Amino acid sequence: MTASVQIFAGREDSSSESSLAGRETGRLARRERRWGFAFVTPWVIGLTLFFALPIIASLVMSFTNYELVDQDNVPTRFVGLTNWRRLFSDPEVRTGVWVTFRFAVVFVPLVLAAPLGLAYLLSLKSLRMRGFFRAMFYMPTMVPFIATVIVWRFYLNGKSGWFSKLFGTIGITTPDFVNDKKYVVAALWMIALWGIGNAMIINIAALQGVPKDLYEAATLEGAGRWRLFRDVTMPMISPILFYNLVLTLVGLGQYFVIPFALSEGTGDPEDANKFYTLYFYRQTFTFFQAGYGSALAWMMFIVIFALTGLLFWSAKYWVHYEFEQR
Repeated sequence: MTASVQIFAGREDSSSESSLAGRETGRLARRERRWGFAFVTPWVIGLTLFFALPIIASLVMSFTNYELVDQDNVPTRFVGLTNWRRLFSDPEVRTGVWVTFRFAVVFVPLVLAAPLGLAYLLSLKSLRMRGFFRAMFYMPTMVPFIATVIVWRFYLNGKSGWFSKLFGTIGITTPDFVNDKKYVVAALWMIALWGIGNAMIINIAALQGVPKDLYEAATLEGAGRWRLFRDVTMPMISPILFYNLVLTLVGLGQYFVIPFALSEGTGDPEDANKFYTLYFYRQTFTFFQAGYGSALAWMMFIVIFALTGLLFWSAKYWVHYEFEQR
């Protein structure tokens, strides 16, 4: 009987301690949540004031004739789908889309393949001074875009540029990449190669993360270098390739600073440099047609969002995650 009472009393003390510990844990959790909300609140306020509200306002403005600077004393009013209909019939929009597409056809594969190939070479153990070469290829990314474009403008100038003088010493005439509409896009491709350092570092980390056991097993099966790269390396780094592809696609929709600086905001020569983003900028901040500019911006957002969604949908067919069960 005494033993039963002691056991019961022990259980009661244990349950009391558990209840007390539970209350302490609950108070601690509530305290952590309060501090968490306190630290997050400034960020939420900033996001709302400087991102969410302007985004909503731009959508509303796309259905109005709003002007940043009132030039004709025309009151702001709702115009429905007028801006959107104008967008689809505007020849300047078609020019901007064509210039962007022509650039993207080479730009996207180039900035995906070049960093990967460079990372593969700089990961070879037989290569001496790998750290030095990695630093040298990464350093251009530290230079501001505007300074980079200014240097490239002087370098690629067909009359006095270093590029033409260098090849002129051996009797080779080079085109005027900056002022010739046939070659200005090629100049942009070359400038794009100048900034692949970030993607190269990411690819090096991805290559170093591939398990060595997979290479050894494939080698025992008789796989050569190409099969090792195709059947082992590419599937294992496919999440990084997918990440780089998404960033490249989003960056393409924001590609503005380099063509703006290269053409001084005009899109010359002969509109060969007039990207869609540059046309949007001119309509909004040069001609102050913010309503029409908002429609242009939202159309770019819709296109990039749709392409990104399509890319995420396709990922299940070619992106391999190591611990994913299919």
